[in-house]
Amino acid sequence: MDDELVAALTRVQDAFARYPRRGVLEGCPHCRGSVVVDDHDLFGLTISLGNTVGSRDDVKSLLPVLLERLLVSGELEPSIVFGKLSRQGWRSWPEVEQDAVDGYLDAVWRSVLAGHPSRLESFPDAVSFLDAALLTGESIDRFLHTWDVTLTPSADRHLAETVNGLNFAAQKPSALGDWLRRDTTRDRLYRAFERDPNSAWSDDLARAYDLLRV
Repeated sequence: MDDELVAALTRVQDAFARYPRRGVLEGCPHCRGSVVVDDHDLFGLTISLGNTVGSRDDVKSLLPVLLERLLVSGELEPSIVFGKLSRQGWRSWPEVEQDAVDGYLDAVWRSVLAGHPSRLESFPDAVSFLDAALLTGESIDRFLHTWDVTLTPSADRHLAETVNGLNFAAQKPSALGDWLRRDTTRDRLYRAFERDPNSAWSDDLARAYDLLRV
């Protein structure tokens, strides 16, 4: 885990430290009753956390461990964890908590773009992160802007992979689809190919360029 991710997690831990983590959470009496919090079965807990099990404060108390687990294993589903944010109205939370979550999201995204394939098991590619980020209830425009200004070979490879993986004929209008269809995206792929036409991924870059040229 790189230094930026460690710092982002530390901010999350500090921001939510005032919410005590409880060993047993009250659940809906008609569904499952009380639930023991077990670090070895966090996936099962995330499905009902803040819904039929526990309160908003319980979501906040567990958020640091959930966000950390997304970075060190593939056991949790990012869409479920990030979806908790929108369902719990995170943009109404204290500013320090919002800032910590924003910092985490930005750090994770930069880490995804910094390597190809991604070094984060829960976010193996750019699309997996962006799809999950949408479920926070926020626009992904800021992440696309970061991608625009991250002019590295790994970010270019993520770009080609994303273009090649989309079915543009069936794709519904979306912020990502509109962003990919820009002339600037196609020009970037061309420049990336020109820089190293004999690279192992040059065919991917050329294929993506051709898809956007149609």
